[in-house]
Amino acid sequence: MIAKEMISDVIPALKTSDTGITALNWMDIFKVSHLPIVNDEEFLGLISENDIYDLNMPEEPLGNHQLSLLRPYVTEDQHVFEVMEVLSRLKLSLVPVLDNTKNYLGVITLMELLHYFAELSGLQHKGGIVVLEMNSNDFSMAQVSQIVEGNDAKILASYITTHPNSTQMELTLKLNVTDLTSIKQTFDRYNYNLVGAYMKHDDETDLLNDRLNFLFRFLDI
Repeated sequence: MIAKEMISDVIPALKTSDTGITALNWMDIFKVSHLPIVNDEEFLGLISENDIYDLNMPEEPLGNHQLSLLRPYVTEDQHVFEVMEVLSRLKLSLVPVLDNTKNYLGVITLMELLHYFAELSGLQHKGGIVVLEMNSNDFSMAQVSQIVEGNDAKILASYITTHPNSTQMELTLKLNVTDLTSIKQTFDRYNYNLVGAYMKHDDETDLLNDRLNFLFRFLDI
């Protein structure tokens, strides 16, 4: 999926004639901490809650203030993974999307991306989750798949979590079965370090919440 396919149809853009108070009200309504400022189709920059709180007179139009705004954006044809990288690196609650001539098209919010990745990871399908820890030098997806399929199961989705300054990694597998007993035994037999197995819906929900909470802490929004 590319950026233009994920543009929100509800998040408004601010104009320079809008006030800081208006911006804060919209941020509260749409549960974001940033909003774009746009005149016609020209993207002027991204304003944050902190920027507004720093204004001496937030009741005045934004155009009356000397603002030093960041201008982060993605282009309409960039992949969703690149969009996520920009949001993560700059700790944004949304990112503007521009066309190839730099005209403003809209924004993609962090929450929309989280919903997309939840669907992408197969979390909406019934099944169990297995989390393995290993050295990245020992990682073989072919062997992992062979173990899973040898127990009459299939991998619906997988993703890797790396640890800073370490060769250790975690491999999370979403499987199409809820009984993970034989799969756990086989991984143990092959000397894999099984750090988590979630077989019930509540367990999966707990894991998802843990991952989302970690992401929110990382993004610090």
